[in-house]
Amino acid sequence: MPAYNCKSINRDLSILIVSLDELNTPYEIICVVDGRKNKLDNTWELAKKIKNPNTKIYFYSENKGKGYAIRFGMARSKGNIIAFIDAGSDLSAKGIGLALQQMKLHDADIVIGSKRHPHSKVTYPWQRKVLSFIVQRATRFFFGLNVSDTQTGLKVFKRKVLIKVLPRLLVKRWAFDLEILSVSNRLGFKKIFESPVEINYNFSSNVDFESIKNFATDYLAIIYRIYFLHYYDDKYEDRWKGDPELKFKYK
Repeated sequence: MPAYNCKSINRDLSILIVSLDELNTPYEIICVVDGRKNKLDNTWELAKKIKNPNTKIYFYSENKGKGYAIRFGMARSKGNIIAFIDAGSDLSAKGIGLALQQMKLHDADIVIGSKRHPHSKVTYPWQRKVLSFIVQRATRFFFGLNVSDTQTGLKVFKRKVLIKVLPRLLVKRWAFDLEILSVSNRLGFKKIFESPVEINYNFSSNVDFESIKNFATDYLAIIYRIYFLHYYDDKYEDRWKGDPELKFKYK
């Protein structure tokens, strides 16, 4: 669970623990606090109040982006199934159980939570609906990803996918979800299925012009790297920049 300037992190983690306990399967929770926004940001202090033997809290002082935080946590994970879910109380943690069912049913490589799944229960602003629709259509055209929603903050991966894909990724912030899915698909992990989610948008964040511009820039950069540079292909392994903090600690 990546977290940044999140006043609800204690509650988010508590709910996640309850939801995972109900699954009756071994689990670990890794919460990565992605820097401190200002002196009033006490996300790390709130997260540390969680007393659960299966929960680990990590913190670094500089904000590096959601994608970086997710990769930082994945690098320290031990399981064969690795998921991430956004903090902030928008997404119901029950979606993880539904995604795991889908993964088992379809022997999927990846399962993604989708706002556009017919069984999803979603309340969110019209601006996000419009942006989601545009991104979905463009994604299918440019990347051949036959999914209806790449941006919902709940995704489940088999470990073998991440070991192959993560070293190639560059996006740390805006379009991380799109990059990890498009590269996975390009490398042959095409068993990507969608799962329903419950989202109650709590208005703690906004989609503004700046965020849309940054996302579009990352989006175009991914297209350029795939089709013009072939950056993600095996033969260009020497170009991949390895951050030691993002390398898997456990094989």
